[in-house]
Amino acid sequence: MNEAEPINVQVTPPFLRRLKDLAKRYRQVEKDIQPVIDKLQAGNFIGDQIAGTGYTVLKVRAKNRDIPTGKSGGYRIIYQIVSPQLVSLLLIYAKSDQADVAAEEIIEAIEKEN
Repeated sequence: MNEAEPINVQVTPPFLRRLKDLAKRYRQVEKDIQPVIDKLQAGNFIGDQIAGTGYTVLKVRAKNRDIPTGKSGGYRIIYQIVSPQLVSLLLIYAKSDQADVAAEEIIEAIEKEN
C-alpha cells in the first residue's frame, strides 16, 4: 500500500486572529492544538459534524494544558473539509470563553476564506 499524501491544512484569518488572542492568555495553545492538526494532516477527520452551515464542518476538542480541566474545559477547533486533500481551520475558541459558536459565525469564516 502506498503512503498516503498528507492532507493540506490551511489556516483562515479568523482562526489566526483568535489563536493570537488565545496565545496571550494561554502560552501552550499552539502545542495543545498541534496533535489535532497532525491527525487532520494524516487524514483522520476527528470531531463532530456541525449541522446548519451547508458545508462539511466539524468541531473537535483539544486539551488546554494551561487550565487543568481536561478536554471539556479546553479549546474547540472548527474546521471545514474543503476536499479530500484540503482542510481549512476556521475558528478556535476556549470553552471557558464561549459556550458555543453560531452557524452564522462559521459561514462568515468560510466566506472570508473564499
